[in-house]
Amino acid sequence: MDYELGSILKFLENRSILVTGSTGFLGKMFVEKILRVQPKVKRLFLLLRATDIQTATRRLHDEVIGKEVFKIVREKHGESFEAFISEKVMPVAGDIADENLGIVDSKMREEMWREITVIVNLAATTNFKARYDVALSINTLGAKNVLDFAKKCAKTDLLMHVSTAYVCGDKSGILVEKPFHIGETLNGSTGLDIQKELSLSNETLEELRSQKATKDQEKIAMKELGLQRARMYGWPNTYVFTKALGEMLIGQFKENIPVAIVRPTIVTSTYKDPFPGWIEGIRTLDFLTLGYGKGKVSCFLGDPDCILDLIPGDMVVNAIVVAIVASANQPSLLIYHVGSSMRNPLNPFVLKEYGYSYFSKHPWIGKNGNPIRVTEPVVLTSMNSFRRYMNVRYVLPLKGLKLLNIICCQYFERTCAKINRDIKFALDFVDLYKTYIFFKGRFDDLNMERLRVAVREAGVVVETDAFNNFDPKCIDWDDYFMNAHIPGVVKFCFQLADT
Repeated sequence: MDYELGSILKFLENRSILVTGSTGFLGKMFVEKILRVQPKVKRLFLLLRATDIQTATRRLHDEVIGKEVFKIVREKHGESFEAFISEKVMPVAGDIADENLGIVDSKMREEMWREITVIVNLAATTNFKARYDVALSINTLGAKNVLDFAKKCAKTDLLMHVSTAYVCGDKSGILVEKPFHIGETLNGSTGLDIQKELSLSNETLEELRSQKATKDQEKIAMKELGLQRARMYGWPNTYVFTKALGEMLIGQFKENIPVAIVRPTIVTSTYKDPFPGWIEGIRTLDFLTLGYGKGKVSCFLGDPDCILDLIPGDMVVNAIVVAIVASANQPSLLIYHVGSSMRNPLNPFVLKEYGYSYFSKHPWIGKNGNPIRVTEPVVLTSMNSFRRYMNVRYVLPLKGLKLLNIICCQYFERTCAKINRDIKFALDFVDLYKTYIFFKGRFDDLNMERLRVAVREAGVVVETDAFNNFDPKCIDWDDYFMNAHIPGVVKFCFQLADT
């Protein structure tokens, strides 16, 4: 379809918007963006997992507006910042996993149903190895609960659901922007029934508790169940499997509710908005940056024939906002891929060059006060070469150390413990991300490109300076990594990983 965009700021003016997942990385950026560029928004209702308004309010201040990403908005309003937030932001105590989003305050629910016109669902558990019961309740049932809530709103113009491009699993080739059908699998197997998956999860949990399983045993068992069920139907991990199930429920039960689904690829730190390099938490491939900069990773694993699809977080937020305006009141379910593999592909091998170049010039200072000197990483291009490398570098020497441990007990116990930690770090990383390290697909973004064309054609009417920055073609990867992303990871994540 072709889009005709009017003023985005005009669309946002005097609107009441429900946002779930506002304590997450993209959620914070979305809330900040709206408050910064359109202070005349009527109200942002932020659903926060809490049992009462006091707890929700505390989470709002501690986990959302108190973060550094809000410093531009805070500086803009000065002493009136808190008053501005009180006027424009309404914390709502609830839980996406529950009916009516867990909002027990009936007056609040009725006010929301009267006022809200746009719902943005950013809530998710992104843990690849999440407990199956938790992932199903948030990523799958949560999506259905948000849809049901949207149906009760008197003036719903759009439900914007944020998913992930990797609901495609590990498929190769050109991956198009198409919705899932209920019961669809990636490996062609039959029998996928979401209700049965929910029942299986509940029954497994009840059985574990009847057997007096410890909390740790329960956690491990539910994590293993999620991975087992995901892989049975062709998905590599619990996260993308349960997100795909959530999309299926939305598609099946949307009825006449206008719905759009945005699927970002691997989301990284901000490109420039509200300032370059902001990131929160250790995200996806930044585990590699962290491990390498701290001297824990000495090899680089990747396929020179692959394309690494990264997209800065602020570009994702801009794409979400523009897609909301373009998709409002449209009858069909619209899917948008937000990534870089089609427009500005990135060879994964450049990451080792960026890492070596940056940390050679700016070494991390270890706990002992000494700089950690990095060496150019060994390049491994397959899982077999990685296993051989780990065996030669760690496993065989460790066997020798265990023999010597008889003679020099304490020293070698400490050395063996450190080597074991290094092995675990590397193996955990590869196990989590091997699908994405060797990913052979490219994400078609035709619908997203149509939005970019619409923005360019509308020009000043759609406030180009505020929302045009979601075209990956404009990214200079060298400049971004060396001057924004890696410095941002160091500033916002390295110290956190030491605590």
